Amino acid sequence: MDIAILIQTIAIYALPVVFAITVHEASHAYAARYFGDNTAWMLGRVTLNPTRHIDPVGTILMPLLLFFATSGAFVFGYAKPVPVRFDQLRNPKRDMIWVALAGPASNFVQALLWGIALHLLALSQVSEAFLLGMCKAGIGINVGLFVLNLIPIPPLDGGRILVGLLPMRQAMWLAGIERWGFFIVMGLLFAGIADVVWMRPLMGLTLDVLDVLLWPLTALLH
Repeated sequence: MDIAILIQTIAIYALPVVFAITVHEASHAYAARYFGDNTAWMLGRVTLNPTRHIDPVGTILMPLLLFFATSGAFVFGYAKPVPVRFDQLRNPKRDMIWVALAGPASNFVQALLWGIALHLLALSQVSEAFLLGMCKAGIGINVGLFVLNLIPIPPLDGGRILVGLLPMRQAMWLAGIERWGFFIVMGLLFAGIADVVWMRPLMGLTLDVLDVLLWPLTALLH
């Protein structure tokens, strides 16, 4: 890929990525405080200030290296995890579901908002490629993060949701694999298993749901 195209692509994706990560982590922090755990709030994580959530290696260096190394074919990164003391929640097993769900839910809402912005630009007959590309990037990034984080393996949000839903014995077993969860997920991603079995089907379904929600604006374009 030409270096100029790579730089332009990074410029288009930068703002949507920062928003997606910041709002995701802030949502976890806010939900934890709402349900009784003030740990993240005391550490200044209930904020939309990106610097409080961005990890220099996981959010910036790793995605950039992977982006350039694979010519944009594969990108992966992470933010600073929001510290949550589940024992401080008013109803730990139930409330951990809502705290975990808050992050992916914020990405779904952001994808919808980027979709609305894209349609409003089209309705206003704005043809600026950079703005249209940023809206499309915002949809794609947030749908990707929404689906990725719902993989039911801890420490991903889907794993924590499943821990909260399972009976205690099975929940304790699943929680026990969290120490290896990151490596399991990375292995599934690199092997392409997660892409075929989880990412593509659920991203397609999520985009279909967004299309339904955006139908009133889509109808105005025709």
